[in-house]
Amino acid sequence: MAQVEIGLGKNGRRAYELDEIGIVPARRTRDPEEVSIAWQIDAYRFETPLVVSPMDSVVSPKTAVAVGELGGLGVLDLEGLWTRYEDPEPLLAEIRELDTVAATKRLQEIYAAPIQEELIGRRIEEIRQAGVTTAARLSPQRTAQYHKAVIDAGVDIFVIRGTTVSAEHVSGRAEPLNLKQFIYDLDIPVVVGGCATYTAALHLMRTGAAGVLVGFGGGSGHTTRSVLGVAVPMASAVGDVAAARRDYLDESGGRYVHVIADGGMTRSGDIAKALACGADAVMVGSPLARAAEAPGAGYHWGSEAHHSELPRGERVEVGTAGTLREILHGPASTSDGSMNLMGALRRTMATSGYTDLKEFQRVEVVVAPH
Repeated sequence: MAQVEIGLGKNGRRAYELDEIGIVPARRTRDPEEVSIAWQIDAYRFETPLVVSPMDSVVSPKTAVAVGELGGLGVLDLEGLWTRYEDPEPLLAEIRELDTVAATKRLQEIYAAPIQEELIGRRIEEIRQAGVTTAARLSPQRTAQYHKAVIDAGVDIFVIRGTTVSAEHVSGRAEPLNLKQFIYDLDIPVVVGGCATYTAALHLMRTGAAGVLVGFGGGSGHTTRSVLGVAVPMASAVGDVAAARRDYLDESGGRYVHVIADGGMTRSGDIAKALACGADAVMVGSPLARAAEAPGAGYHWGSEAHHSELPRGERVEVGTAGTLREILHGPASTSDGSMNLMGALRRTMATSGYTDLKEFQRVEVVVAPH
C-alpha cells in the first residue's frame, strides 16, 4: 500500500474512518425479510451480530439478559461496580448526578473498592439462570487472578479486553499472561482485543482465540486518542484484521477466527460499514447506553474513565432514545440512525443484494469523504 510522506524523515499509510467510506449497491436487490443477520461463534448462535460492550453504563446482569433475549450478546464487566458492590444502584445514581468537572475524580474513588470474587460467580449465575448465553470480561492484568472464579461460575464466552492486547506482552515487573497457554487450557471460546493491525491480529489468532476485537480508544466516551495519541481509523483496521483472518485460515488449515469491530459505531450506518469492511460482528456501547433500561440512565462511561493513574475516558451524557427493543429492532421514531439498528442493517444488505453476513463482507465499498 502506498505510503504518504508526513515529513522528510517519516512516512505513513493513509487509513480510513467508517464515515469516509460508502457501501455500493449491487445489480440486484432483495426483500429485507429474506435477509439473515444471524451470527455464530463456536457453538453459540445469535440472531443479530451485535455484542454489547462491557461497560457499567450499559451492561448489568439484567440488561445482559434483555440483550440476550433480543438476539444479541451482552458482556458483563467483571471489574465494574457489579463485582465491587453488593448493591451498586445508589452509586449508579450518584454517578449520573456528578458535576462534569468532578466526575473523573469521583469515579476513581468509587472504582477503588476491591473486586469481590464471590460476586463474580453470583453475577454470572444471575445471567445464566435466565437461559441466555453468558459472556464476561476481564482485563489482561486481572485475568490470571480471577479467571478460575469465572470458569467455575460457568461462563459461556470469556472476553479478555483492554485498550491494547498483544500476544507478546513484555514486562520486567511481573510474569505476563501467556495467552496461548491460557486459551489452550480452557474449554470455552475466548475473545481477545483490542488490536488494529494485521500483524497484531495474526499473533492473537495464533493463540487459539475464537475471536479478536478490532479497535481501541474509538468510543464516544474514550479519550485515548487525546491522552496517548493512539488511534487507528476503524475502516482500515477492520480491513487489515480481516486480511489476517483470511491468511490465518490458510495457515491453520481451515480455522476461522471471528473479527469483531469494537468502538466508534454510534449509528446503524456505521455498523453496516464495519461489517462491509470484513467484520463478523460489532461491539457497541453508546447506542445501547441510550436505552431506557440502561444502568447509566442517559449517561455513559467505560472502564478507561476511572483508571487510577491515567484516565483515558470520561462520563458523557448521551440521553435516552427509547427502549432496548426499539433501539435494536424498532420501530424507529428518529431518522438519524440511532434506532432500529438491526432493521437498518437488514435493509442495507437487502439494498445491496446480499442475504447473509458472510456474503455481505464481499460488498463493494468506495471512499466517500463526508
